[in-house]
Amino acid sequence: MKTKILLAEDDPDFGMILKQYLELEDFEVTWFQNPEDILPLLKSGFLFHIGILDIMMPNIDGFSLAKMILKEKNDFPLLFLTAKNQKIDRLTGLKIGADDYIAKPCDPEELVLRLRNILKRIQPATFPQMIKIGTYSLDTDKLLLSHHEGNIRLTAREQELLLYLLKHNQSTIKRDDILDTLWETNDYFTGRSLDVFISRLRKYFIHDPEIKIQSLRGIGFEIDFPRY
Repeated sequence: MKTKILLAEDDPDFGMILKQYLELEDFEVTWFQNPEDILPLLKSGFLFHIGILDIMMPNIDGFSLAKMILKEKNDFPLLFLTAKNQKIDRLTGLKIGADDYIAKPCDPEELVLRLRNILKRIQPATFPQMIKIGTYSLDTDKLLLSHHEGNIRLTAREQELLLYLLKHNQSTIKRDDILDTLWETNDYFTGRSLDVFISRLRKYFIHDPEIKIQSLRGIGFEIDFPRY
């Protein structure tokens, strides 16, 4: 089955080039020039595996569209296309929950590589479906972290990071190793993204003081999860 891509790009020339190139790479692409046409699909018929969103679009910008999509499909992987190269825009995208971003004009080969890296990362991990983590349980199929205080639906990237931490339980993990393995790049923006995701995980596990994700300045993180 081909990977189904949602492409939101209002530029007719650039959008057509991307669509044709991605289809040559054996992706199935549904291209929307008007992001408003995507909204009715969120409640039904949203049959995509990954989204590529341009940030600068009329009526609904890429950031707003991403928030609407993630509100309904919170584990949906997203990549932002942006002509902007300002730090604030990249950080905004990462905080919203984007898996990656690429500046325009982009090299189509690089875009395909980034897409495939995201898709590879979100493939089911070699973990059992149900994992016990202290007083929590994780359903890896549903991306659902459960506790008697409530349930949390994880994003694909949150679960990916959590499984990596579980794999290296009761050890010190270098920041560089996490970035090189999960993000496959190591720069200021991906480093900030990692910090955002670590902060989220700490908040999710607030009801079990035995679960520890401690920061080690200049090194990385010290992980201690009760055995699962």
